Amino acid sequence: MTTADDIVERLQQLADETERAKILKRMPADQVVGVRMKLVFDLAKTHTRLPLDQVEALLESHFYEARIVAVSILDFRARSPRITPEERAALFELYLRRHDRIDTWDLVDRAAPRVVGWYLLDKPRDVLYELAASPNIWERRTAITAAFWLIRAGDVDDALRLADRLLEDEPLIQTSVGTALREIGRVDTARLDEFLDRNADRISATTRRMATVDRRDSTPA
Repeated sequence: MTTADDIVERLQQLADETERAKILKRMPADQVVGVRMKLVFDLAKTHTRLPLDQVEALLESHFYEARIVAVSILDFRARSPRITPEERAALFELYLRRHDRIDTWDLVDRAAPRVVGWYLLDKPRDVLYELAASPNIWERRTAITAAFWLIRAGDVDDALRLADRLLEDEPLIQTSVGTALREIGRVDTARLDEFLDRNADRISATTRRMATVDRRDSTPA
């Protein structure tokens, strides 16, 4: 049986110093092996059925790429058409229980929509409001990023409430709020316009720009 240690060893075999330098420029992390993201994702896809205790062991790793493999496995598992409700719940519970190791923006974005948001489609969303109120920036980012999947399903109410709560948060949260608003606009333009008008004095230029990017892109030259 493949273990977390086996995957870490494979990552080390794939290490490249040039790639390591590139990653360190864009992403603060405990330790970086230096593996191209395509290879990291391919490794995760190869080991999608890795037992969850070993996925958790990858999350515990100090190596940035090992944790990317872990959240990618959670995401790939959540996409499976054959996943059972019990399996989906286990992914959700592992993500939240080990959020202490999901501590960069890309770790959150890689798994939160399908692992958290998809699980909550037919359930109360209290946990998203708890995360949105957290002092931990990455938990707050999970709250709004998980809502992307609710929006995709046509449910924008909770996403708008969360956006309202997080609208004046730190830039790394504002960018996710802007993305959520853009997706809301694709589902319900009127609701987006009402939100933007009502919060005109609160919304940052960056968030507004991201929320309305579709309109700029479609404006004739």
